[in-house]
Amino acid sequence: MRKMALGWLWVLGAVFSLAHAQDALAPVEARVPFAPTAFVGSDGATHLAYELHITNFYGDTGPLKPEGLEVFGDQAGTPLLSLSAEQLASWVRPAPEEHAPVSIAPGKRAVVFVWITLPAGAVVPHTLHHRMMFETDKKTPVLLDGASVEVNSAKAMVLGPPLRSGRWLAHEGPGASQSHHWGSLVAVNGQLTIPQRYAIDLVGVDARGRAMSDKVTDIHQSRHADWFGYGAEVIAVADGVVVSTRSDQPEHKPLEAQPEPVALTTDGLFGNYVVLKIAPGVFAGYAHLQRGSAAVKPGDHVHRGQLLGRLGQSGNSAAPHLHFQLANTATFEGSEGIPYVFDRFDLLGPETEGQLFGMGDAWKAAGTEARRSQLPLNDIVVEFGN
Repeated sequence: MRKMALGWLWVLGAVFSLAHAQDALAPVEARVPFAPTAFVGSDGATHLAYELHITNFYGDTGPLKPEGLEVFGDQAGTPLLSLSAEQLASWVRPAPEEHAPVSIAPGKRAVVFVWITLPAGAVVPHTLHHRMMFETDKKTPVLLDGASVEVNSAKAMVLGPPLRSGRWLAHEGPGASQSHHWGSLVAVNGQLTIPQRYAIDLVGVDARGRAMSDKVTDIHQSRHADWFGYGAEVIAVADGVVVSTRSDQPEHKPLEAQPEPVALTTDGLFGNYVVLKIAPGVFAGYAHLQRGSAAVKPGDHVHRGQLLGRLGQSGNSAAPHLHFQLANTATFEGSEGIPYVFDRFDLLGPETEGQLFGMGDAWKAAGTEARRSQLPLNDIVVEFGN
């Protein structure tokens, strides 16, 4: 037994020496809590979006400074994503101070929001593998080489439009890692999830990309009726069963400071809402509806295109809009946002939040491009047909 024990010690020592001969292994815990699913965005490209959690585990390690990130697919060689240390700063929470490098203090966690755009014609990988070099406070390099995750092979669900018709700015949409949607990690009852990973806020606009009537001289004195999307018909994106609704919450004055939500739950955030179960483990959430507008009740079977309610400004909402998302559970808390695509819409081009209120260069449609089975990305104007 003694010879066997000595033999194992020799093997472990050899492995340790080999690691030092190449790169010392980083003293971190790294994982991807929720596997990504591929989807096609309104840029026509296939994307993978997920989060890499990295914990500087030991209290005496000192701060670790990432020098970049590489993500590889099934084949070693050219990475699918390569970020420098400077680029990484835009994709990490908590975000570092402006122009400061990313640094993970002892005992702390950083969350890297990973956005991969696959090359045209590329096959979606089965597995993703991560490589990140860190600099220690002693200026020595240590390496993370692993944190593998299997890509979810399911297809993104194809949906109908959530609104009857009209022109809409898809705001705070996929690809914006610092948005209040993808960037919001929700810690409730032992679970850390991102319910709004693929959520979009649909803000009604006119032909000039404006959110409200020209009659408004002071946007902070606007009324709900001044907003183009207010009162629009909100409809079912697919056949399904109504899981939950609420329709008794008051609506706020537009562009007024909002109080902190009472709780990070559906009732605490969504105001008046409808949640549909449209497939096993797939729930469509519609938030911020008009008070008293819910046209369905729990247990109702609905069909695609059926009226659910009307666009309003209830709940945690600073202006009239429809918040739409797909998640894997019926409740906001504890759910993970999942991707989807709309079967058809017209793409009219990008628009900034300033242009929405008539600031800066006037918005002009870049043209009208018919899109099929795509998910609108952040800050683009789309049009749904009748």
